[in-house]
Amino acid sequence: MSALALEDRCHLNGLALEYGQPKYVTMLGETDKQGGWRENKANGGLLMDMQTNKILVRGLSMPHSPRLYDGKLWFLESGRGSLAWLNPEKLHYGDARAVETVVELPGFTRGLDFCGPLAFIGLSQVRESATFSNIPIVERLTERICGVWVVNIVTKEIVAFLRFEDAVQEIFAVQVLRGIRFPELLDWNDELVKSSYVLPDKDLADVAR
Repeated sequence: MSALALEDRCHLNGLALEYGQPKYVTMLGETDKQGGWRENKANGGLLMDMQTNKILVRGLSMPHSPRLYDGKLWFLESGRGSLAWLNPEKLHYGDARAVETVVELPGFTRGLDFCGPLAFIGLSQVRESATFSNIPIVERLTERICGVWVVNIVTKEIVAFLRFEDAVQEIFAVQVLRGIRFPELLDWNDELVKSSYVLPDKDLADVAR
């Protein structure tokens, strides 16, 4: 990147922590121009080790949600609707052959968390637009689903799913609430929602009007 600008040059969209420190990131493209990642969105995605500044894998289809769990680096390929992990024994920097696909799901995969042998994966309906055209999942499925799918990462079986039939069309993150048995759900017009997101004035000043 030659400059820091609000131009969506590479579209960094995922971060995994190791011992509380940023370690791995996913990006939708390796470009240095405004919206450049869109030109090769079907297989221009990357997985990067930001501590060593090395690209681990190229050729991914819109990767998302890198996570370290059970000794493995997991991530989603949104453009394929898949859950995958990185096999270090097959790793040659930049080579996509190190990617081990666990399962392909009926939606645009974004959002990943784990509990025991289970992976909880968010699925979105791909929006019908130029941005999401000509990617593998659009060619594979005529109907995409929004919801949360549960996959056993040992057996590679889908063990459960929650499907949203109406209103909810996109999911961006999934989080297991460990130790919470009865979480509260906020209605869209709850007073707390109005004060849940706060941006400092100094940061707002950097946002183009």
